[in-house]
Amino acid sequence: MSDLHVLDASAVLCLIRGEPGADVVKAALPGGVISAVNLAEVVAKMSDLGMDEPLIAAVLDPLRLNAVAFDGDQARVSGLLRPMTRARGLSLGDRACLTLAARLDATALTTDRAWAELPGVGKVALAR
Repeated sequence: MSDLHVLDASAVLCLIRGEPGADVVKAALPGGVISAVNLAEVVAKMSDLGMDEPLIAAVLDPLRLNAVAFDGDQARVSGLLRPMTRARGLSLGDRACLTLAARLDATALTTDRAWAELPGVGKVALAR
């Protein structure tokens, strides 16, 4: 993958679990970024699965995820995306990923097929 990717939580979890599409996510890691909101989602999901902090760090640290802070401008843009994404069930984390991708003129990488059907949200690639 040659252009910059912003990883959705679903993409990182796909990689961690070794699910179909993990190879696509792995290829996007070098130079890719993740919103701090999406990283929090990944850690929360891992915690839900009973993983403790040292184990979570042992899994995530080798991925060298470059987390980008979620700032006020991104918060506003993410909030403005709500009306057009609500019917598709996109969460705040989903909108944070899309917002960061738009800011960086990057491609949002996800496993959520609903994103590909959204008009006007920027570039989206599906890992599977």
